Amino acid sequence: MVHAPVLLAEVLNLMNIEPGGHYVDATFGRGGHSKAILKNLDSNGRVTVFDRDPEAIAVAHSLSKDDCRVRVRHSQFSMMGQYADLAAGEIDGILFDLGLSSPQIDDRNRGFSFKVDGPLDMRMDPANDMSAREWINSAPEREISDVLWKYGEERASRKIAKVITEQRKVAPITSTSSLAKLIRGCTRFNRSKIDPATKSFQAIRIHINNELVEIENGLESAIKLLKLGGRLLVISFHSLEDRIVKHRFRDLDYIARESAKDNSQQIPSFRLVKPRLIRASMDEKKINPRSRSARLRSIERCL
Repeated sequence: MVHAPVLLAEVLNLMNIEPGGHYVDATFGRGGHSKAILKNLDSNGRVTVFDRDPEAIAVAHSLSKDDCRVRVRHSQFSMMGQYADLAAGEIDGILFDLGLSSPQIDDRNRGFSFKVDGPLDMRMDPANDMSAREWINSAPEREISDVLWKYGEERASRKIAKVITEQRKVAPITSTSSLAKLIRGCTRFNRSKIDPATKSFQAIRIHINNELVEIENGLESAIKLLKLGGRLLVISFHSLEDRIVKHRFRDLDYIARESAKDNSQQIPSFRLVKPRLIRASMDEKKINPRSRSARLRSIERCL
């Protein structure tokens, strides 16, 4: 399983790395971005990494054993503000690489992908109370329908929810292939040739891991930690994630411009580093197809 860090050159360029700075990789994954940042730091530099996936944390601990500049936190990134060594206004740069890592997608036992058969799990942290299997087999039909529509924008959400609740009366739905088959029976391939199960699997994964609320809370935690000149970079992979980031960054930029009109307001202010999002180059898309939907946005604390 190989995980190629997405938009690596762009991240390093926008992060404007100071050799002795303190940086946070909020979504360590397999450490591609963290390792690249470390190469640009001197002996005084530090990288604190977060992840809620125990497999990712195992890789992070392995890295920290060989590099004392790395600090590992097995935690949701929304909790970063609660760590004493991450004081408000002292962090030089923070990176969020949202979504799933390649190893998570490729491991059939994690249940994220419908392309291979596996247990219906989808938990980023297996210690979570409820798996996708438990939710699918217990949630009310209306709740399932609402989740598929809200987080997957699935037009056939009501039909899919009805079929799911009818099927589980006969036998529990326990595998990715069985759920995908039910969903495909309710929809059909469109002109883009995207598998009909794609939107529903995305929606269920987002719901099980409470991803959108985690992003909102994570952004607020990160904003408070940045020092003057510090930058926050976010890579998102679908419109629901990107919409949250785009609106929050634009709000911060607007507030800064308005507060600049009143010199008496000395509040932390932020500006957009780039007015538009950054996407992967054609060369990167050819090498790493999963970069095709990547979108990078950035802000900088300027007061």
